[in-house]
Amino acid sequence: MYEYAVAWEWLNFAFRWLHVITGIAWIGSSFYFVALDLGLRQRPGLPAGAYGEEWQVHGGGFYHIQKYLVAPAQMPEHLTWFKWESYATWLSGFAMLCIVYYAGADLYLIDPHVLDVSRPVAIAISLASIFGGWVVYDTICKSPLGRNDTRLMVLLYFVLVFMAWGYTHLFTGRAAFLHLGAFTATIMSANVFMIIIPNQKKVVADLIAGKTPDPALGKQAKQRSTHNNYLTLPVLFLMLSNHYPLAFGTKYNWMIASLVFLMGVTIRHWFNTRHARKGEPTWTWLATAILFIIIMWLSTVPKVLSGESAEEKLSAVQQPFVSAEAFPKVRDTVLGRCAMCHAKEPGWEGIITAPKGVVLESDGQIAAHAREIYLQAGRSHAMPPANVSGITDEERKLLVSWYESAVKGGTVQ
Repeated sequence: MYEYAVAWEWLNFAFRWLHVITGIAWIGSSFYFVALDLGLRQRPGLPAGAYGEEWQVHGGGFYHIQKYLVAPAQMPEHLTWFKWESYATWLSGFAMLCIVYYAGADLYLIDPHVLDVSRPVAIAISLASIFGGWVVYDTICKSPLGRNDTRLMVLLYFVLVFMAWGYTHLFTGRAAFLHLGAFTATIMSANVFMIIIPNQKKVVADLIAGKTPDPALGKQAKQRSTHNNYLTLPVLFLMLSNHYPLAFGTKYNWMIASLVFLMGVTIRHWFNTRHARKGEPTWTWLATAILFIIIMWLSTVPKVLSGESAEEKLSAVQQPFVSAEAFPKVRDTVLGRCAMCHAKEPGWEGIITAPKGVVLESDGQIAAHAREIYLQAGRSHAMPPANVSGITDEERKLLVSWYESAVKGGTVQ
């Protein structure tokens, strides 16, 4: 029933919060260890097998850290593994993918004007691309092409460009960006789960058994760790992009996504160089700014937003809302209180594209976003912001009764 919409929204919020928490933990530890690794210093008198050391100060105390390329002569009793941050981030992100895009596939995942498929087919394509992407990536890395790090990175970039283009020909613009982020994040987390941690465990097992570990294991793990380093920032952009339709809802959205990966390289190069104490390549900021200006240009020239597609036929889910007795009054309320912003060409000063790409100008569009209208403007006062359009309490009650009666009288949840 209609209580389902409220419960589902809170479930969405709970997993979104969890995803942010675990993401901060994973990205934070990744940033720290990359900076630590690049800042290591070698000196005479280091313990046997030690590659370098670093002195740091934080929280009123001093830390003396030493790194062993293989392992110390004697294994410590306690060893902390940094892996659960990665796993928890991926699992919470996948849960959000299921909650938002799979459960709401008709609205958020499928665009019939891009690819007209059923919900099960769309979800199958989604899963196959995400998990199949790891198989392709891992195969390339383990092939002869993976022996040259620079050549491998260039090849993988073109794979990402292809995926950016491909996703925009499969799903909605918003889902395309989200899936490109999920595709990349899955590679990153699988690198930890399938390569980095297993290789490290093999090294530890060999040391305990008195064997000499294979140095190739460390080299392979280091290569995958480097990939994760450069992919982190683009993934953050892609995950945040669903709030900004100028990024995902334009004709050249796949080009925008491709340039974002280049910005990730330029920004991380600055950090990596600085942490390694090899100078401050300020040119990277100019390059990043130029790339971002190109992205801004691509988003508006020409201005072709996904919301400008032809009107869709009403689905079985939308029909009860349009057929409801109160719908004419609801339509008038939405057009009068919401459509000045949620339009193909917003009339509100300072807004050049519909927030989150949500357009509410037709019966079908209003019905498609019925649950969001109910939650944002009916059950809560989130919309309009600061009630700038002056929606009344009676109008909010109308939105609530309209949605709940349509749900109760139909098959909508």
